Amino acid sequence: MTFGFAPSAATSTSASSVSVDSVNRLARMLEPAEWASAGIPLLRSPREVVSGLHSRHRPAPATAVVAVLDHEERLIASASFARRTTVPADGWEFRNALLAQLRRVIPHDLRRRTPVRTAVLLYCRDGDERWTEEDGAWMWGLRDACTLHGLRCGAYITLTRGGWQVLGEGRGGRRPSSLSEPTLLADTVPDRPAAPTRTGGGAAEALRRTAAR
Repeated sequence: MTFGFAPSAATSTSASSVSVDSVNRLARMLEPAEWASAGIPLLRSPREVVSGLHSRHRPAPATAVVAVLDHEERLIASASFARRTTVPADGWEFRNALLAQLRRVIPHDLRRRTPVRTAVLLYCRDGDERWTEEDGAWMWGLRDACTLHGLRCGAYITLTRGGWQVLGEGRGGRRPSSLSEPTLLADTVPDRPAAPTRTGGGAAEALRRTAAR
C-alpha cells in the first residue's frame, strides 16, 4: 500500500501564478531579430553618443542611462538610475522606470503627429556583449516608454567589461567599457553646442542634477 499527500489548492494556485507570470514576462521582451526589423533609426555617431553618456553619468553595472536626442543627434536631456537586481527582468517594470525618468527631465511630445526626438538607452551590465533576456526586456520597455511619451524609439546599447555594443546593429567598440575612466566631456563631444536645458517647469533643474551625475 502506498501513502502520499495530494497537493493543496493553495500550492497549485501558487504554482499556476508563477507559471503565468513567467509567460507574461517572456511576452514582454524583444529578441534581436524583432528589434532589427522594427525600423529603429541608426545612430550616425554611436561612439560619440556612448562616450558622452559615459562621461556624464559614469554608469556602474546595473545602471541604465536614458537619453533624448534631437534630429541632429544632439543631447537634449538624460537621466540615469540603478536597476533593482533582486527583481526579475520584466519589460513592464522597465517601461515604468524609463517613463518616470523621461517625465522628470523632458515634456512629452504626444501632441505631435510625428515624433521629432529620439530616446536611446545605454545599459551597463555584467557579462559579455551577447543578447540576454534582460536586454530583451529593456528593449520592450524602451519601445513602450517612447510610445507613451511621444518619442521615436532609438538604439539600445549595452556597456560591459569588453566595451559597448549597439544591439541589433552589430556595431560596437572596446572603449568606453564598464571599466573605463570617463573622458573629459569637452573632448567627448567636439564642435557641438551645449545641450539645451529648457525643458519646462521644474524639469530644467532635474535635468541639471541628472546630467551632473
